[in-house]
Amino acid sequence: MSTARRRVALALAATTLTALALAGCASSDPLENDGGESEAGGDSSTIVIGSQAYYSNEIIAEIYAQALEAEGFTVERDFNIGQRDAYMPAIEDGSIDLFPEYTGNLLQYFEPDTTATTEDDVYAALQDALPDGLTVLDQSSATDQDSYNVTAAFAEENGLTSIADLAGIDGLVLGGAPELEERPYGPSGLEEVYGVTVAFEATADTTVEELVAGNIQVANVYSADPRIETEDLVTLEDPEGLFLASNVVPLVNADIADEIADVINAVSAALTPEGLVALNVESTVDERSAEDIAADWLSENGLS
Repeated sequence: MSTARRRVALALAATTLTALALAGCASSDPLENDGGESEAGGDSSTIVIGSQAYYSNEIIAEIYAQALEAEGFTVERDFNIGQRDAYMPAIEDGSIDLFPEYTGNLLQYFEPDTTATTEDDVYAALQDALPDGLTVLDQSSATDQDSYNVTAAFAEENGLTSIADLAGIDGLVLGGAPELEERPYGPSGLEEVYGVTVAFEATADTTVEELVAGNIQVANVYSADPRIETEDLVTLEDPEGLFLASNVVPLVNADIADEIADVINAVSAALTPEGLVALNVESTVDERSAEDIAADWLSENGLS
């Protein structure tokens, strides 16, 4: 090869290498800026949000998803997975980044022998019990757990706000599933913790109906049950932790916790016990979709 041709070949080779190098740089995410975040405000990666196969849990997951999308994050939904044994492996291996959970039940999953029961104690114990790579953001005041309920009329007549206020009322009958009679938060627990004496009646699936009819005065009902609103019931406060507190809490991949904390903590701060019941009414009674329920809730709370 002549000297001139050799120089041309070397020049072409240098040009090709430069083009390849530039192409390699261009293959990185075009949304990334110098800070590694998308120009829309969220991280360049997709946040995968999961939910249980439970309408109430799906609504909360959808609220998380829409709240993040409103702030520019890219979200993928993986809803209706099943119960804890089905979805927890995907959370622990990082396939799912964010999941609405319940403090007490989640604590028992990781620490079956826990003695924590009150809201603050359970939340603190849960933070210590979580495996590496997982954390929780702020818990909500909303709960989905065992609770004792009375009718609004009975609460007003007797000045009731707390389980402790039942002490000294004669003739109380507690209703619930048959196994409640032997549970530590059943009749024996009521007497030991609050000094409340009750008779027990196994009411099973008709507990709320028996309460409204006046056949029982206290009912074991889950605290997010939509019938609390539709049947005008009052959930009694449990300051001594007779029940295991199970507040709604975001379980999150620790690597993205700081990035999404402001958005998701604002959701938790706005979600109240009464608000969660109302969301469940919209699903079960009004038969609205989780998407529409979430969109309206976020708008009403100034979060969209």
